[in-house]
Amino acid sequence: SLMGPRPYCKYQSGCLYCRSFICGGAVWIRYILNSGMQCSNLTSDLHFITRPLSREEEDYPLAFIVTIHKELELFVRLLRAIYMPQNVYCIHVDNKATLEYQAAVMKLVGCFKNTFLSSRSETVTYAGFSRLQADFNCMKDLAKSKIGWRKVVNLCGQDFPVQSNLELVRYMQSKEWRDRNMTPGVKQPESMRHRTQLQHREIMGSHVTQKGLGLRKGPPPHNLKIYFGTAYYALTRAFVDFVLKSPIAQDLLEWSKDTFSPDEHYWVTLNHIKEAPGSHIDGGWAGDIRAIKWRDQEGRTHNGCKGHYVRDICIYGVEDLPWIINRNSMFANKFESNTFPEALDCLEQWHRNKVLNQATVPIEPSWLLATQSNSSNSYFNSIAGA
Repeated sequence: SLMGPRPYCKYQSGCLYCRSFICGGAVWIRYILNSGMQCSNLTSDLHFITRPLSREEEDYPLAFIVTIHKELELFVRLLRAIYMPQNVYCIHVDNKATLEYQAAVMKLVGCFKNTFLSSRSETVTYAGFSRLQADFNCMKDLAKSKIGWRKVVNLCGQDFPVQSNLELVRYMQSKEWRDRNMTPGVKQPESMRHRTQLQHREIMGSHVTQKGLGLRKGPPPHNLKIYFGTAYYALTRAFVDFVLKSPIAQDLLEWSKDTFSPDEHYWVTLNHIKEAPGSHIDGGWAGDIRAIKWRDQEGRTHNGCKGHYVRDICIYGVEDLPWIINRNSMFANKFESNTFPEALDCLEQWHRNKVLNQATVPIEPSWLLATQSNSSNSYFNSIAGA
């Protein structure tokens, strides 16, 4: 089996874990490319769930936008964790990705009828308009989908779910969110106004810089008040249609092209327009979309990063897991397979255990991860209740 017995297991910080992949990402790219394996065998050996686990989930299909550019191993594990046959998945592969990486993703994605590559790819720049455009490209594709998805969620390759698909469905159907979009954010603070008041230029695939010596932009179209928030969201299908067709949304998109990190103002600003379907005018930071440890929130919202910080965001270590699990956000960010592999190993195991324990259909043997054990169950049961 591709995911068969592991060459080693370790016991650390009270967590039994095994490496979910025997070797690194480059080897896995070659494996997926070169294996003559049929899709049915490939998905079985990779432990993908192949049937809806409940009627409740089947009746509320979700759409996912996943933007990736590196670390094939992380992408495979993320897709495996969020995949359900009733949902639909649009995968945006950055133009910067190697041809070998792109081919491997294409081969894997081709094994699923409800999973596809974005019809247009961007060369994504950190904090650039290209990041917003990548989501937009997938939204256009998802709007044409024959699958009757109810809400769309966006992810990056270093995210991993904390809630099960069933929990996501229930959360999005809860009284607060049933007909609403989730775009946590507030009126743009003074400290963030330079992002949209000054003109910026995207150096493709590299960085974003100010134009000249602080050239000012014109005001936003339609007298819109600009909001600031997370780039992550859960949006109704009606809102997506509004974004794709409304002159207000289109004009704001055009205006945002020379701003800094426009994905952190675009969605939340539109969600504060009364005529937008599912708008949440007084939403504030409501909506527990991501568990993220920001460096400047240490001591206030979290007890410090047990891995290490990159761009002031924690790359999780195994000792961050109790905080992640007790917080119970929809997803957690960020993980790396090279620096702290055991953090993702443990969370992945805990998550799959939970997903299968909630299932209302018989469990297929191939859905079990090879590392499942009573030890990991008892460890996570204890920390989840801590």
